[in-house]
Amino acid sequence: MKTFTEPTGILPAHDPEQAMAWPAGDDGRPRGRTIGEVLPPAAPQAIDLRISLLGKNDRIAELNRADFNSRGLLALNLVSSPGAGKTALLERTLDEFGRETRCGVIVGDLETERDAQRLRRSHAPVVQITTGNACHLDAEMVAGGVDALNLEGVKVLFIENVGNLVCPVSFDLGESARVVLLSASEGEDKPLKYPPIFKSAQLVLITKIDVAYHLGFDCAVAAENVRRIAPQARLIQLSSRSGEGMAEWYGYLNSQLGR
Repeated sequence: MKTFTEPTGILPAHDPEQAMAWPAGDDGRPRGRTIGEVLPPAAPQAIDLRISLLGKNDRIAELNRADFNSRGLLALNLVSSPGAGKTALLERTLDEFGRETRCGVIVGDLETERDAQRLRRSHAPVVQITTGNACHLDAEMVAGGVDALNLEGVKVLFIENVGNLVCPVSFDLGESARVVLLSASEGEDKPLKYPPIFKSAQLVLITKIDVAYHLGFDCAVAAENVRRIAPQARLIQLSSRSGEGMAEWYGYLNSQLGR
């Protein structure tokens, strides 16, 4: 009776003379040779797998930037930890700066339209983007937000990013400048703990300085840490509640519009 065995990836020895020269198995009989023993080793080949995962985002960001430029829009990407005061800053900015210069806002949050509802009281065009589980806005989301906004007469577009100091750093939205907020409730060492986002900023705002003393927050130390990590960034200290430093913030906006 003939027996059949499943293929094992081993080449059998058919030539008896050749078989004598082949390695013996455990039973002393010539065994087959593996493919690796029969075929010469292949020359190593380098395969380049360096494909940019952000390539699509960067392409859309460039389209956004071209669109903003064609509209004469100053687009600012506001990034911070949750609760650093982005929405409060925009509320006062829309009420005061927005009287003379028409502004629009794109707001990013995981859920709810609470921030957008607060900002719509100023009658500025506002659109809310809910990202679900995404911890940042990306260029495609912003492009969709722009399509949903009435930008007639708008000169400044504020993009309020999702509260996060890590994920947004890698995502260009097509903005004219990135503005990073550091609040007095966070601690002076936040720039040292999260350097990439501060290094990517053109402007850093130290916010809530009206309560800095009560929180034991040293504004001078915080400012020094910002300058150490992000020497390229302009630094403004302000309070959306008391109004301190807001004139300097508005001056920055006007200077960017002038460009």
